[in-house]
Amino acid sequence: MIFRRSLPGLIVVALLGAAGGAMVARMLAQKSPVLHSGTWLPQPRPLAPFALADLGGRTFDNSALLKHPSLLFFGFSSCPDICPTTLATMAALMKNAPLPDLQLLFASVDPQRDQAATLRPYLASFDPRFIGLVGSTQAMAPLLHSLGASAERHALNDGSYSIDHSATLYLLDTRGRMAAVFSPPFEAASLRADLERIARAAVL
Repeated sequence: MIFRRSLPGLIVVALLGAAGGAMVARMLAQKSPVLHSGTWLPQPRPLAPFALADLGGRTFDNSALLKHPSLLFFGFSSCPDICPTTLATMAALMKNAPLPDLQLLFASVDPQRDQAATLRPYLASFDPRFIGLVGSTQAMAPLLHSLGASAERHALNDGSYSIDHSATLYLLDTRGRMAAVFSPPFEAASLRADLERIARAAVL
């Protein structure tokens, strides 16, 4: 008797539960955009405290990442190939920015040669909105390590040197955490489409 009287109620509860589960699944799906040229992290990764300088000599630390999504690339101005190619791709994205208030960050891993006077015209030749970041090897280390990036100097036969470095693009959210990574080769249209998916999902 009790079972029969409560059966309609159980059915209603089950239906509501199923509907709620479907809604939660949709919300989770919206929070995890599927990227075609990169990887969205299931959980954003916080960055260790760091303190660099921008090209105006102002301190650029974790607080400078707040309230703006940022696209970050490590490199150096003497880089012969991957750096200028990637910077050109990042600049192309800004012609019609797919994310509001997107910051373009270029963190130099060559403190010996990349001073503000050198780096400023180099970045401006791609897009004047680039924010160049400089600092000693020790100062750059926390940011590199937080993002799982690397930079290693090695000597060349002519007595000069080059730097092997990670060629990944890192997307940081408005709380200064790593939210997604993009690996080369980069293609502006694919990157733009992914950033537009992220913008629509409102996850930054």
